[in-house]
Amino acid sequence: MTKLMLVAGRTFSSLRVRNYRLYFFGQVVSFTGTWVQSMAQMWLVLEMTGSGVALGIVTALQFLPMLLFGIWGGVIADRFDKRKVLMWTQSAGAALALFLAVLSLTDVLTLWMIYSFALALGFVTVVDNPTRQSFAVEMVGPQDLSNVVGLNSTIFTSARMLGPALAAVLIAAFGVTVCFFINAASYVAVIGSLYAMRPEELYRSDPVPRSKGQLRAGFRYVWARPELRSAILLVSVIGTFAFNFRILLPLMARTTFGGDAGTYGALAAMMGAGTVMGALGVASRVRPRRRVLIGSALAYGVLIIAAGAAPTIEVELALLVPMGAAGIAFLSTANAMMQLNSTDSMRGRVMALYAVVFLGSTPIGSPITGWLAETVGIRGTFYITGALTIAAALVALQWARRQRDLAAVADPEDGPVSEAA
Repeated sequence: MTKLMLVAGRTFSSLRVRNYRLYFFGQVVSFTGTWVQSMAQMWLVLEMTGSGVALGIVTALQFLPMLLFGIWGGVIADRFDKRKVLMWTQSAGAALALFLAVLSLTDVLTLWMIYSFALALGFVTVVDNPTRQSFAVEMVGPQDLSNVVGLNSTIFTSARMLGPALAAVLIAAFGVTVCFFINAASYVAVIGSLYAMRPEELYRSDPVPRSKGQLRAGFRYVWARPELRSAILLVSVIGTFAFNFRILLPLMARTTFGGDAGTYGALAAMMGAGTVMGALGVASRVRPRRRVLIGSALAYGVLIIAAGAAPTIEVELALLVPMGAAGIAFLSTANAMMQLNSTDSMRGRVMALYAVVFLGSTPIGSPITGWLAETVGIRGTFYITGALTIAAALVALQWARRQRDLAAVADPEDGPVSEAA
């Protein structure tokens, strides 16, 4: 019992900090609203077109700005007050959601408008994502960074579980328009939490003055450090091909199992439940370890293949739980490794590059996923993406072993490098 209490205390230790506590609960509300809108938007596109390619396009447009301009978002995060930047980006997101809701209410919303809103939200994300990621350490300090990264993943994944379930009920009862209004209102929670913070209690880093070559400096910084380079390459491959379930789950619900929005909501909610478990597991660890990064990637690939082979909806729901846990354990571990191995002056650009290879890879991976779903079928797409994930993890494992062998040869008294490196 005492050990369990110690683990629980370590898992939620960052919530003792007032500023982060405000942020945590504000983000739970806001991200839940985001997932409500995301599900409603994807379901609306599917009803309009019946096309996996159309789903891939709307997803790709939302993340295309991150691919093209994401590193500039990191420069902004390093140069300016992160709390104030987040107030602006969250306000912009609220305005876009409200405009989308009004157009839907007046029954003038078309497919090209949905595409346009997805692209506009993508430009907001360019600045918001690296700023939000690098703001974590300013709320709790470096000593609790690994814990706060895990809890931030819990925020996202809890919303991923609650949002689709809520959206499924709302769409069935009231249609998609109410989902857009709920998302617009949910931004009030996070904007209010940022406003209510005590700025004097933040662990602020000095803003980086404007100078030439800051983008190149960010790239060189990541590439020169093996622990950052290995994590970013693994995330780039797996992020491109294995995190496109916004496309695959609605298609699986409708075409494989003959379901409706409720079926889609159930699939997304079960995957979300697994991601909450995985995120809490990462939050309970003191430091991220390379073996967890590679091991979770391997498990994720195996479970994707198993989910693709599920013969019934009941088996599919059961498999999505551990699959979600493995996927978020991989992402949270990679995120924490990137932040803990970065200096304050570079963290914004490092996290921008992380966002570029993860979120920015979506415009590449989403159309491919949509095309594969229409070409080889939903199950075949699961098999291919799972196999690519396993292959990437095995290459990373071989690379890690080679690094340990080289380190042991270079300094035999010290032995192999630490797994936490």
